[in-house]
Amino acid sequence: MPSYPSPTSFAARRSAIAGLTRIATCLPLFAPNSTWSSSRLLARNALRDPEGLAIAFEDRRYSWAELDREVNRYAQALRKLGVAQGDVVALLMDNRPEFLMVLTAIARLRATSALINTNITGAGLVHAIRISKAKRVLVGIEHEANLRQILGELEEIEAGNALGIGDGPDSPASELPAFEETLAAVLDAPPSGVGDSRVSEHFTYIYTSGTTGLPKAAIISHAKLLTAGSLFGRGIYNARSGDVIYSPLPLYHSSAMFGGWTAALISGAAYAFRRRFSATKYWDDVRKFGATHLLYIGELCRYLLNQPVREGEREHKVRIASGNGLRPDIWETFQERFAIPLIREFYGATEGNLPTINFAGIPGMVGRINPGQSLIRCDLETGDIYRNAEGHCEAVKEGETGLLVMRISKIAKFDGYLDKAASSKKILEDAFEEGDRHFNSGDLLTLHAGNWLSFADRIGDTFRWKGENVSTNEVAEALNSALGILETNVYGVEVPGADGRAGMASLNVSDEFSLDAFTEHVQKNLPVYQRPYFLRIQHDMRITGTFKHQKVDYRKEGFDPRKVNDPMYFLDGDKYVPLDAMLFESLQSGSTTLR
Repeated sequence: MPSYPSPTSFAARRSAIAGLTRIATCLPLFAPNSTWSSSRLLARNALRDPEGLAIAFEDRRYSWAELDREVNRYAQALRKLGVAQGDVVALLMDNRPEFLMVLTAIARLRATSALINTNITGAGLVHAIRISKAKRVLVGIEHEANLRQILGELEEIEAGNALGIGDGPDSPASELPAFEETLAAVLDAPPSGVGDSRVSEHFTYIYTSGTTGLPKAAIISHAKLLTAGSLFGRGIYNARSGDVIYSPLPLYHSSAMFGGWTAALISGAAYAFRRRFSATKYWDDVRKFGATHLLYIGELCRYLLNQPVREGEREHKVRIASGNGLRPDIWETFQERFAIPLIREFYGATEGNLPTINFAGIPGMVGRINPGQSLIRCDLETGDIYRNAEGHCEAVKEGETGLLVMRISKIAKFDGYLDKAASSKKILEDAFEEGDRHFNSGDLLTLHAGNWLSFADRIGDTFRWKGENVSTNEVAEALNSALGILETNVYGVEVPGADGRAGMASLNVSDEFSLDAFTEHVQKNLPVYQRPYFLRIQHDMRITGTFKHQKVDYRKEGFDPRKVNDPMYFLDGDKYVPLDAMLFESLQSGSTTLR
């Protein structure tokens, strides 16, 4: 196994200092009066390294100069369609080069894009477009049917302002006006205001995953984009021209936008990507693109580990993998199996103002607590914040878990959401002194020696049972090590007559799964209060486009056989028994109780 520095070692501190120093060299890009933007960075790269690789997708390749020319054409086409400074254009399409061309062309016109999650449909899609105040929608042909179904409810989108974008010469014809028709008339276009944007202007809107309700549109200014791109491109990756950053994550999400595309713009490295994540093709892509840096989401790593060993999965050029959500139970196994020299886990929220970075690659850690960040005492189940007699918050001690809050300042800004009420709910006032303001992350982290942090859970993903707080992540990690378990989604469900919530686990299982062996594993590895009383056996799992578990729907369905078609089991004493309609009614009436 790899050798790791101690969390308090000199090597760990030196690694962090080097990363922060590299980030500091980018400070002029996002200074308050700066005119840098993604558009201007592209123009810069086209001048510096015109023939250098900019993006790679499937079998398509674009140099920086070629990409810049295409963006100019797209900007002129959008201008012909009436897009002007201050407008909002909604994008609804899968990953592909056209996504980045349209995105950057919109910025080149000093307009704003709204990146719509391609997994939402119906009322959720109406909501996402409406709250952006977009007057135009550009939709990939693959999602056109979903958009057409709800266009009648979007009176804001006038006729002709919803345009389809094909996906190559073999794309089916669009039933909406085709953007390509306007684009075809623009053969060669001069630059379109590449240096005019102010860093305070809105670059794009990125939506929360919607795992706990309708999505919220987080405001991403050019300053935030440049800051995040510098953090990844220079700080975490230390990338340069000739390097390749690979990601299969959706571009509508901040991970791919910040840790992928903008990191490439800042550093001059290429960005390689694919339409959607494929566990079977992942390492083929890594080799094909010559990737030197990988961007991950934790569950992506778990899916790769669940694959059978493949020839060539250790034969690559990767130097650093970075992402968030890589759980301690698979960190070292993942790193060893796939021969990843260094993993740099980070913690951050799309709308957050102060990320943490584990520069040293210490398993399980997300970085050290930074100035301006605090872990405060709260009810770990509800998130209700405890205040002392003076009305102030109190920091947790080493070894304890608390709610992460981040001080809002002129430097560490909180741009919030387009919904001002939603923004207000995320601001904690008078935490430590009168007048201070903090961003409430909604996440629980644990404080370790040397001020190191590990992710514990999200508020709402912790529930109380038998007088104890139960961490869903902690239970899931214990269950994931059982034979035949591919993936676990743990949540709490209400049971009539019982205080708190009882644990339930949805299990994605392989053919090796045995209920008897699993029961033995549960009894051996979990204390009584952490053991799931209910099991739901599946061969798939509902997730968002960024691999987050859809816990809300699972909680609502609970253990009701009328709502769940999957096999379910109930922990009756020391064994799991099938949960049918009769047993469900017995639990509802109180005839059967939880022991």
